[in-house]
Amino acid sequence: MDIAVTPRARRPRPKVVTLTDAAAARVKEIMARKSLEEPGKPYVGLRVGVKNGGCAGSEYVFEYAAERNPLDEVVEDKDVTILIDPKAVLFLIGTTIDYETTKLSSKFVFNNPNETDACGCGESVTIQPAAQALD
Repeated sequence: MDIAVTPRARRPRPKVVTLTDAAAARVKEIMARKSLEEPGKPYVGLRVGVKNGGCAGSEYVFEYAAERNPLDEVVEDKDVTILIDPKAVLFLIGTTIDYETTKLSSKFVFNNPNETDACGCGESVTIQPAAQALD
């Protein structure tokens, strides 16, 4: 007896991170300015990651990405390309990146459901990997 197997369409994976409209507009501005400053150097997007550091244990990092690494998680949101370091994916799942302007500062803000603590200065955070954060 032959069993017919019908391939099922995979449901779309949720994005690891999303951007607010304000964050997307600011990233586009920054990337456009960088392209004008360095016209011969093409950038494919913004690399987002997490590194050890600060008084709470971890810090978010942004950098211009000149190329995609083979294991990068690529997120396209609001016409912005975000490349996520594979070691940071579990720490960033569900994060919304916003851009806030107040009377005293302008900054990117990570609204991360995996954060468990933050330092008083706002420069570092404690983050649990998503699998542990659900426990």
